[in-house]
Amino acid sequence: MSALKPEAVFVTDGNPDWQAASAEAQWVSNSPKGTVHRLDPKTNTVIAVIPVGKRPCSGLAAGFGSIWVPNCGDKTVSRIDIATNQVIASIAAAPAASEGGIAASPEAVWLVTDAKGILSRIDPATNTTVAEVEVPAHSAGVTYGEGAVWVTTPDSDTLTGVNPNTNKVIHSVTVGPKPRFVTTGAGSVWTLNQGDGTVSRVDAKTGKLIANIELGVPGTGGEIAFGEGHVWATVFEIPISQIDPATNKVVKQWFGPGGDSIRVAHGSIWLSNLRQGNVWRLDPEQP
Repeated sequence: MSALKPEAVFVTDGNPDWQAASAEAQWVSNSPKGTVHRLDPKTNTVIAVIPVGKRPCSGLAAGFGSIWVPNCGDKTVSRIDIATNQVIASIAAAPAASEGGIAASPEAVWLVTDAKGILSRIDPATNTTVAEVEVPAHSAGVTYGEGAVWVTTPDSDTLTGVNPNTNKVIHSVTVGPKPRFVTTGAGSVWTLNQGDGTVSRVDAKTGKLIANIELGVPGTGGEIAFGEGHVWATVFEIPISQIDPATNKVVKQWFGPGGDSIRVAHGSIWLSNLRQGNVWRLDPEQP
């Protein structure tokens, strides 16, 4: 990691963690401070620090002109208006897992709200839960992409695909052990598996497992993202692993302090270094 030269370093108090990207900004949550930071890619500055609910957790999502923030402390979802940087709604929807995910599809916002296995559909027009989809118990990660909502279940090594138009499960596939974090791209769904440090690749159309890719990063924490033609994973002490979808192999990996959340947006890699209290912006060509 010491060989990398970030384009910008955003210093925040507390622990910068979960990320989301909107058209004009990058957003980072800060659990101990109960805030979300808005980062401006044009000036490389923090232009807003927005108070949300208690202990934001379980991801961020951008959609419907808003940033959606699950809060573990008060069991709500805060909705930030991108135009005003103000919370415009607090929704009674409790994230079921602190290490999970929230997603925005073109139709709705999605979050696992019950450890029994309930994927809640939040209507942005009313800021209320309008449907519940039964998924496996103790599900956690949620993302949207390739036409479906995807949910990981660490306890059963399962990836579930849900049709957002019908609220019906359309895929259920066994992947690597303890899948938690999930992303989509290149016609596939990718899970970061905490049990053995692999990444599973699943065909998004057929719901069939394509490959389990060795990363060597088992354990808690971490995240996974797709962008600039590659898959990117992060965990503490191995902050960046780069996978080539053309070969299903790790092509580069960086060791050292840093890591915990990663996104690719605005032509850059954005790495939350939770323990260092900062966010790095990296040129994807530099590595």
